[in-house]
Amino acid sequence: MDLVCGIFLADGRECKMLTGIDDHSRFVVIATVLAVPSGRAVADGFVRAMRTYGVPAEVLTDNGEQFTGRFTKPRRAEVLFERVCRENGVTAKLIKPYSPTTTGKIERWHQTLRRELLDVCGPFADLPAAQAAVDAWVHTYNTDRPHRALDMATPASRFRPNPPPEPTLVTPPAAPASPEEPSHAAGPAAPVTMLIPVSAPAMEFETVAAAGGLVAVLPRVQRVRLGKEYAGRRARVWADEHTVHIDQERRVVSRRRQPARTLDARGRPGRTSTGGLRRGPAGTSGTRHGDRG
Repeated sequence: MDLVCGIFLADGRECKMLTGIDDHSRFVVIATVLAVPSGRAVADGFVRAMRTYGVPAEVLTDNGEQFTGRFTKPRRAEVLFERVCRENGVTAKLIKPYSPTTTGKIERWHQTLRRELLDVCGPFADLPAAQAAVDAWVHTYNTDRPHRALDMATPASRFRPNPPPEPTLVTPPAAPASPEEPSHAAGPAAPVTMLIPVSAPAMEFETVAAAGGLVAVLPRVQRVRLGKEYAGRRARVWADEHTVHIDQERRVVSRRRQPARTLDARGRPGRTSTGGLRRGPAGTSGTRHGDRG
């Protein structure tokens, strides 16, 4: 699996695409255009592919933060994609850093996609138009186009979907199930009841505020700035997909809206928060603060 850039829309925006191919048959199982390549969007795309084609034995990705939290600082963390893999018995493998040739098959497919579709048909009117064009091209690639590496057979003729195993139900506590979404992949739908909802349960941990009073909720993804006077002091963090609570002599509550943003607990210049406390850790309450996400 990988993320590829260069899907341009008529309004000037650049989208990315989550891609995945079967190693044996070169059958494309994931080709989802994403307006924002967040960890949740990547996990959503992977879940849709498993619902359609079954659960793979293993999946190989690069070391992007959407795929792994192994390299986060100050401590490693489990991102949503890794949790989906773990709960469904999928071995998540990572390529060695600076070794793009390890994913050579999907990189060559990206070149073909860009040469035959993106460079010819783009920019697209909007995201649905881009997805429709990608779906049509992928269907032709999978079913009609002979592949030299397959002795001129088509990927569809060599692809063997992995049937879902006996379901192991996983229901995170107090987490609403994500709404049903249509699959972008072609092929017969196979219900996979063991898949966890992409809405993950809350996490809670203790940490130490860094210089400037910066607390990393999800390193390089979600940060909250408390102020210089809190630097070096311990803080208790509780966070789910909607809100962040930090208990350190005073309480800070902020809604997490987008990754890679710094949230200022003092309400310094930034967009005004559109939401407040949805739910939080037992025995805590909070107020709404300016949200830069």
